[in-house]
Amino acid sequence: MVKRPSTAAVLRLFRILAIGEACSWAALLIGMFFKWVLQTTELGVEIAGPIHGALFIGYGVTALVLWRLQRWPFRVALFAGFSAVIPFATIGFERWADRHGYLTDNSGAAEDVLESAAG
Repeated sequence: MVKRPSTAAVLRLFRILAIGEACSWAALLIGMFFKWVLQTTELGVEIAGPIHGALFIGYGVTALVLWRLQRWPFRVALFAGFSAVIPFATIGFERWADRHGYLTDNSGAAEDVLESAAG
């Protein structure tokens, strides 16, 4: 039997990826500035591009997992996806989702209800 990560672990990973994705956006934009405006080096894009790509995909996959685990409405999952496309918006989405209770671990409450019903 495969052990699934806890909801708390997925929530923690989502927060980390939201910040990491935004920081990688900054690094990529700086790299693009050096490549296209100053026309000095492509090194920033060559380094930041793959890192940003990996964080972008990780953030998207984690958002989809939370959509299922937390039973987000479709519009919340859609906003999570759109926030990854706009530079630095993942941090804003993460804060908004936290304020509105979408990043609260509800798994323990559900387990408590099941235990009290069984016991």
